Amino acid sequence: MKRRILLLVGRKFIYLVVMLWLISLITFGAIHMAPNSFFAAGGLNPNMTPEAIAHLKAVYGLDQPIWRQYLDWMSSMLHLDFGISFASGNPVIDEIKARIGITLGINLLSMLLIFFLAFHFGIRSALKGGAYEETLKQAALLSYATPSFYLALLLIFVFGLKLGWFPLAGLESLEPKEGAAKVLDIAWHITLPVTVIVFTGFGSLMLYIRSLTRNILKSDYIFFARARGLSQKTLIRRYIYPNLMPFIVTILGLSLPGLLGGSVILEQIFSIDGMGLLFYQSALSRDYPVIMGILVVGAFLTLLGNMIADLVLLWIDPHRRK
Repeated sequence: MKRRILLLVGRKFIYLVVMLWLISLITFGAIHMAPNSFFAAGGLNPNMTPEAIAHLKAVYGLDQPIWRQYLDWMSSMLHLDFGISFASGNPVIDEIKARIGITLGINLLSMLLIFFLAFHFGIRSALKGGAYEETLKQAALLSYATPSFYLALLLIFVFGLKLGWFPLAGLESLEPKEGAAKVLDIAWHITLPVTVIVFTGFGSLMLYIRSLTRNILKSDYIFFARARGLSQKTLIRRYIYPNLMPFIVTILGLSLPGLLGGSVILEQIFSIDGMGLLFYQSALSRDYPVIMGILVVGAFLTLLGNMIADLVLLWIDPHRRK
């Protein structure tokens, strides 16, 4: 049994490596086939001579053949060296490290709230039915259909400009704070972004959980459990949660990239200096090393999340090992 599990882990690891290589190859090719480049702007600057542009390309290795550039990039990437940012001149890994904590904190908090609301109301709506279920269904559809950028602008206008309850942008006030005051200040600043992420994210998950719960409630073991007089809390704890566990694990695995990827639109609207805003600014300035670094990190997290989810499913469901 252990040998079979090790073989499965080995296969999934090989799959991860092969897929990551293919993604890196496609990403590298697509970036280099894109029109214009970061150094094309030098033609608009009279102080940038052709010799200076050629020197910069030699510094960044862009004067080498395309296959050599790819091999050098892959070799550096294996050592977590994604190159030097064209725009800032700092290592790409440092640019990512400086912003990853901000994005991780906001998205982790948002994901916890989304999962709590979706599972609580999804299960309750399936159990209660009637007007309660219909009301939650309409709220979930509204959540699913609302564009995040529209809701963000609406909240800024109402609660930021009109009422003045929340700040319009940034993570901290102009006057620096320390200790608990700093934590409260950050919480005050991220209230609107987190509200947007939670409201636009919980609807589809709640409908999914509601549908799964309704299918579980049609099972024979639920019928016999109710015939034995089990309470609703016991029914949820012993029968509904265990049967929802595989789906929870799968969704969590797919949610891993989103924790660090950030939201390009929301971080731009709220001026949050996270991974999403970094990607947006890098795309505008053709900062290819940063773009490729973020894309590869996102691809790795996606594959890693799927791999971890599969392994956890093997652990909680032995029948999948066959």
